[in-house]
Amino acid sequence: MHMMTNQRVMGLSLIFGLLITGSAVFAQEIKSGDILPDGAVVYSLPMTTVYIQVEAEREIFTAGPYAKFARKYLGLDARQEDQVLYRITQLQVRPYLEADPAHSFMVNLTGLKNAVANFAQFHAQGLIVLSDSYLGKEEKFRFGPQAKAEFTDKGLSSNLTQEQITLYRAEQNAWGINRVAVPQNQTVEKSVEKRAEEAADLIFKIRTKRVEIITGDTDATFSGAALGDAVKEMARLEEEYLSLFLGKSTYALQSMQFEVLPVAHQARQTYIAFRLSDTEGLVPPSNVSGRPIVLELKADSDQPQGPSVAPEAAKSAVKLFYRKPVAMQLLLSDGQELLAQSRVLIYQLGQTLSYPINVSSGK
Repeated sequence: MHMMTNQRVMGLSLIFGLLITGSAVFAQEIKSGDILPDGAVVYSLPMTTVYIQVEAEREIFTAGPYAKFARKYLGLDARQEDQVLYRITQLQVRPYLEADPAHSFMVNLTGLKNAVANFAQFHAQGLIVLSDSYLGKEEKFRFGPQAKAEFTDKGLSSNLTQEQITLYRAEQNAWGINRVAVPQNQTVEKSVEKRAEEAADLIFKIRTKRVEIITGDTDATFSGAALGDAVKEMARLEEEYLSLFLGKSTYALQSMQFEVLPVAHQARQTYIAFRLSDTEGLVPPSNVSGRPIVLELKADSDQPQGPSVAPEAAKSAVKLFYRKPVAMQLLLSDGQELLAQSRVLIYQLGQTLSYPINVSSGK
């Protein structure tokens, strides 16, 4: 074991010894268990993670008690079933650069005049990274309990009504016994349709009265703020009574973050970014209860292809490995609906090249 360790150290010393003598040497990829010599600079190749911030709105709809009479008394179509609906209201797609843990290298820049400055330039341009610069943090906001919408007639009218019924009594006369009708009134509960009819009638009365107030065609006198307050209160009452037919909705927002890490050497760059469930809203790709929101990467055919190594740098001592990213068109879709489109640079799908790092900048 000690012999193998000594051989590894001697091998690394030989490599970095060549850096000083001027022979062409590549940065060495770090393997598990490698010992880092003094003066070695460790860096990694970059990779791109696509970070998706998405916000969805949940609507809890409660159908009005008079929904089925909306067409008859108001001429309006109303939803007649309670529903829970989710819709995506906001999307942000951002690429993040981070270190690829599978591709780390070490290089010794000691005694190389221009290498340090050039190394810093490569790092500044994102072609190499010194550490994990991943910034995405998962934060989940789930919905709290929501109360079911309640409806009230707001004292619209009494729930009781007078209904006339006819009773019969027997009377004795000279010709025998006759049945005599006796009309009577009794108090009964109003039917749902009757209450709906009265609610619709009051809505039309409110609308008529509001027009009279606004146009001044009324005996009542309103001035200044009183006029605005009266109109506002009548609009509120009309909306309240309309909800008996059209229903009520309560809303809540859900905010989630998802990440997609494109995989190199995959023929088709298509991924399920997240899913939208009818019962839970935004869920991760592993939750198959929701419909998939698909992220697709397509190569940008218009990207320029330039030389990777400057001709005058051919005699440089140290060659640095770096990644040249590939430009991709990012498409985020919900079925046939396109939700977002952007142009992004994906490093792990590009080329791994080398560059003579000790080349002079010419200044």
